[in-house]
Amino acid sequence: MIHSLVGPLPRHHYVFVDATFTHREIHGPRYQPAVWFGLTSTPGRMWGCTVMLENGAVFCSLPPHALAFSMHPEEPWTVTDAQTWDCYGYDFSTVEYPYLAGLRCLVKTGNEELPGQHLFSVAPIGDGFSAQPEQAKEFHFIRLDDPNSRLCVVPTDRVVYEERSFTTGPLAFPHGLARQTEIYSCE
Repeated sequence: MIHSLVGPLPRHHYVFVDATFTHREIHGPRYQPAVWFGLTSTPGRMWGCTVMLENGAVFCSLPPHALAFSMHPEEPWTVTDAQTWDCYGYDFSTVEYPYLAGLRCLVKTGNEELPGQHLFSVAPIGDGFSAQPEQAKEFHFIRLDDPNSRLCVVPTDRVVYEERSFTTGPLAFPHGLARQTEIYSCE
């Protein structure tokens, strides 16, 4: 499914939203229950998350670091922890690969390698970066394990997966992989 600027997730997710992003004054817990159901993409900005709070209010374009998968996530969680690159353009396609759905993974965030679980992927469409092989990367949305319990959005080269019936050895980043640089055509 192709989206321009806004689009649905492959499925909704129950999350907690940092109320400092949604309320002038916080009455009650800082992290409030929400349903995350959509995304926004604007060039040069972080992915925007669309959520509904328990009171029925809908917020668009909350940054990934405003979401958590626990009422008591590890602090602090910064912009650079939550996402590696800004959005490339307005057009994108969300996809939940059946093969990757729910797989354990290891993610590079800043200088750390953190374990998590694959949620879904987003492929940018029609921007100048995606047309170049060395720049063409999907964004992978990852739910980090406790105690982080955070959302992390990383490009393809910052995540490795454990698929127990196929991958071998401990879950670790491989060394010496080559980046694609060629464009292939049969005519």
